[in-house]
Amino acid sequence: MVEANSPPEESSQAISGSRPWLWAGNYLAACAIIAALMITEAIEPPVPAILFVAAMALLVPVLRSAEQQGCGNPVITRYNRRMLAASMGYVLGLGIAIALWDNYDLSGPVVFAIALLPTLPTFAMIWAMGRYLVEEKDEYLRYRTVRAAVMSLGMVLALGIFWGFLEMFELVPHVWAWWVLPVWAIGLGLAQLWMKVRGE
Repeated sequence: MVEANSPPEESSQAISGSRPWLWAGNYLAACAIIAALMITEAIEPPVPAILFVAAMALLVPVLRSAEQQGCGNPVITRYNRRMLAASMGYVLGLGIAIALWDNYDLSGPVVFAIALLPTLPTFAMIWAMGRYLVEEKDEYLRYRTVRAAVMSLGMVLALGIFWGFLEMFELVPHVWAWWVLPVWAIGLGLAQLWMKVRGE
């Protein structure tokens, strides 16, 4: 709560300080609702992909409000914008590819082409992370990013190996390899949160 005697600058910062979390909370709530609609089969492809991309528009104000508060340097801002654009492309490309595959009898080069729709944005994500590491001049920030990426990669490898053996012995169902990207992204976020909580 803002105190009555707070200077105007501090009051506006305190009020705007909650905005990134508010938008992020709205985004997570929207994703949960869309996922629930998918699970209950209330909506079918490509509607979920379109709704997920629409929900990702809520991440734009998250980035803008964080930038207004001075959270992040210009290099981080560019990285965040590149990743957001690539993520939107990934979700939309995946939705379109699944919808085309499910509704049309496709073969040969056309199938290869639709497989590229979600694949190319993932290459853009890899490029965005590489660009960030090249552009970032602060060695500590580079170290934190590389450490979080290695931690998330370790999580993907551990889960992949564990699940692979469970699948080999027919204890769990088959999981498509493209799930590596979302699992890695979740691991990256958890690693960054873990380092922040530990004050590293």
